[in-house]
Amino acid sequence: MLEPRLILILLAVNLVVGVLVTERFQRDDFPVDFVFGSGTSAYQVEGAANEDGRTPSIWDTFAHSVYDHGENGDVACDGYHKYKEDVLLMVETGLEAYRFSISWSRLIPNGRGPVNPKGLQYYNNLINELIRTGIQPHVTLHNFDLPQALEDEYGGWISRDIIRDFTNYADVYFREFGDRVQYWTTVNEANVFALSGYDQGSCPPQRCSPPFCVTNITRGGNSTYEAYLAVHHILLSHSSAVRLYRRKYRDEQHGFVGISVYTLGFIPLTNTEKDRAASQRARDFFIGWIVEPLVHGDYPISMKTNAGARIPAFTNRESEQVKGSYGFIGIIHYNNANVTDNPNALKTELRDFNADMAAQLILLQDLFSEEEYPVTPWSLREELKKFKLHYGNPPIFIHENGQRTGTNSSLQDVSRVKYLHGYIGGVLDALRDGSNIKGYFAWSFLDVFELLAGYKSSFGLYYVDRNDPELKRYPKLSAKWYSRFLKGSIELQKDASLVSVGHLFQ
Repeated sequence: MLEPRLILILLAVNLVVGVLVTERFQRDDFPVDFVFGSGTSAYQVEGAANEDGRTPSIWDTFAHSVYDHGENGDVACDGYHKYKEDVLLMVETGLEAYRFSISWSRLIPNGRGPVNPKGLQYYNNLINELIRTGIQPHVTLHNFDLPQALEDEYGGWISRDIIRDFTNYADVYFREFGDRVQYWTTVNEANVFALSGYDQGSCPPQRCSPPFCVTNITRGGNSTYEAYLAVHHILLSHSSAVRLYRRKYRDEQHGFVGISVYTLGFIPLTNTEKDRAASQRARDFFIGWIVEPLVHGDYPISMKTNAGARIPAFTNRESEQVKGSYGFIGIIHYNNANVTDNPNALKTELRDFNADMAAQLILLQDLFSEEEYPVTPWSLREELKKFKLHYGNPPIFIHENGQRTGTNSSLQDVSRVKYLHGYIGGVLDALRDGSNIKGYFAWSFLDVFELLAGYKSSFGLYYVDRNDPELKRYPKLSAKWYSRFLKGSIELQKDASLVSVGHLFQ
């Protein structure tokens, strides 16, 4: 039974948006073992940045140097203290799974060595609360937040030392939480982390070199090769952690270890052979960079050809270790890009990743803006089809997918409802087409501290009132819609291109 005020709002939306009657679907149309959830990450939601032994990460350093008006994650959503309240909201929403990350510098403050008992207690409490309420935890080990101590000591991901420290860190995770956690992601969107952090300098740890830097604040680096080096060490660290898990924990814990990759819909700018080839090359560089070593044991040929000696080579032993080192692949997808051929980039003497790609990507929506994304679920379906055809149809979780709005937007986030509705329908289409998709996570559960925009953009199902000392959470229309879908109380139209939100609640 909807409250009268909500009925009036939905009726008003119904008049404005219109109705398109097409094939319908509901929660029960998905496989029984398919999970729906939502997610956050440690620095974006926890706060308590200086409490109970936590030390700074590279994201702390970044946030305190680049965001306007002193915005940072020192308090964020105060999830460190409000986790029970948040889990209760998850239960009320009907989430079947919750994806979150663990702060390395909260659990092991120096990056290696003693485990912080307060950090261990917090994550045990959160996991236990999720399990107690029937919500499946999906845990990420690294989300842009390497301990600053390791960055200062040896340069973090550009050093082979990280392989040892990351493997030991993962061992703590598996040992302490693996009896309750079955799904582990080693590194979140490894491709974007390396490209933005070690080539463009737009994200932590802000390493880049002229003329490739996109900000005025840099922390050294060499854009011509460091992104390639960082990914190389990420893949070796990831595969080392997977090997450890399979050898030491899998038989008893029966879990899965994967990695996530940021994807775009790559659309040729013109229907010419050059732009079609450029689109494939862009996909090789952006997605194949991470996935092809996992599937085939080496980087795409186009990358090795264009980057030459600047991209590291796997030894035979390393190739064997990396190949097959995944229990699933996480896909992060929001947006599309037009791609056009740019052969002149290869003629420049000083080249980075983008020049090596010899293709220009024109994002349909700027990553740094507050502009909403178009609802184009066909682009995600096409990407899932490519994973099926080219990578052996690996198990896939849609780890992030959601609509961006400004933070001052109304709680009646009709555009987010339409976006989620359209993409969930697209995932169902991909499932019916044979894609091996295991779950879908809407980004994000709360309005969190966003990597590229701080608090200037919003993806949350729940609004967090930052003017309230208690940071009270309020459900948006999207939270109510998602809840009704998950509980099986609404049946959705298949085509969300022109959808009546009021109709969805009937």
